[in-house]
Amino acid sequence: CSIETVFPKLECDAATNASFKDVLRARMADFPNVTSIPGWSAETIEQEEQGVRVTITEENGPGRQVFEAEYVVGCDGPRSTVREQSGIERDGTDFDQKMALLVFRSRELHEGLKHLPERTVYRALSPDFKGAWCFFGRIDLGGGWFFHAPVSRDATAEDYDFRGLLQRAAGFEFSVEFDHIGFWELRVAVANTYRKRRAFIAGDAAHTHPPYGAYGLNTGLEDVTNLGWKLAAVLEGWGGDSLLDSYNEERRPIFWETGEDVIAGGIKRDRAFLEQYSPDRDLEEFKQAWKQVEAADSEVNRTYEPHYEGSSVVMGPPDSVCSIHGSLSHTANAGHHLAPQLLSSGHNVFEELGSGFTLLAFDAEDSTVKDFEETAMSLNVPLKVVRDTYEDGRKKTESRLALVRPDQYVAWTGDTSPDDTARLMQKVTGIV
Repeated sequence: CSIETVFPKLECDAATNASFKDVLRARMADFPNVTSIPGWSAETIEQEEQGVRVTITEENGPGRQVFEAEYVVGCDGPRSTVREQSGIERDGTDFDQKMALLVFRSRELHEGLKHLPERTVYRALSPDFKGAWCFFGRIDLGGGWFFHAPVSRDATAEDYDFRGLLQRAAGFEFSVEFDHIGFWELRVAVANTYRKRRAFIAGDAAHTHPPYGAYGLNTGLEDVTNLGWKLAAVLEGWGGDSLLDSYNEERRPIFWETGEDVIAGGIKRDRAFLEQYSPDRDLEEFKQAWKQVEAADSEVNRTYEPHYEGSSVVMGPPDSVCSIHGSLSHTANAGHHLAPQLLSSGHNVFEELGSGFTLLAFDAEDSTVKDFEETAMSLNVPLKVVRDTYEDGRKKTESRLALVRPDQYVAWTGDTSPDDTARLMQKVTGIV
């Protein structure tokens, strides 16, 4: 996309779902161990003691294939066959509101909003929306947009005044060329469990909520990042079944709190705000009250830091829980994502992490490092050691030793050897 002088600091940071899928498909082609079968869908999922059997059928043809594997992961969307056939129920909040998703092009809308520079999202408020968001989002700076808004239950793509809806939301008239018109339901739903024996669910199959703030996509990516290395560990023989249980233990609370506290809570709060304040009644009072809402939103974003302190495979603080509520810090804390850190080599620490576990050893005793290496070797746990000095920026970690998981979350920290290194390694790999 083009970058214009009217937006000197803004770069194109949005993409349609279709274009994002194209990027994923292109990247997937780089992995020889991944086979993509487009145009097919799962029909039945059968679980047995030692594995699963998945039957897939051709969507527009007579084709039928059967696959057998040790596990099945359903990343098959909100109407997940894997979830339904595994008997996994869902809970959540339903706002009983039909929403429209419009993808369109309008250079005139771009021109009309130049008085609000460096914005990617423009939101409209109305009591009629009952707290549901109505907003424009930029796809690029050439006039590409997406738009979400509540519509009547009987609205269809062919029989609704979408141009009028867009123009009322923007406050002025402009020309529109539609690329896509779709609908979705305003609800927050989360599965009661992300694992049922040998079946797992991730992404929209495990949780759905309105497309606000890209929480859904990012949460789904974190789901598979969490589950992927754990499945690999079990299949390679160095992870226990408890490690697979920890997927649900760690990930489900993250979405539950995101959906209920951030998304559903925000909708309910906005509904209450618009019932109490009105610019037609008292514009100054409305502006001052809205500043408080924005401050509250800023605080939510500032403290949004998903972590796994309460996980059974993490050496977190006693009586802690897995939660979205935390604070960003350079300190290496067990259960939290490792923070960016510059090493004395000039590399970022993420460039040096191994594909398995990584022990960050900052001026640590040689005997301590050797203990970890020998223990990992005896348990067949892949371990890479990254040595560096503790001075300079590494002191921000507040620990000379940090054991980092393959998903870049910290499993344990300390300044000296643990009391029982073997016990520690067995815990973080789900053996005990």
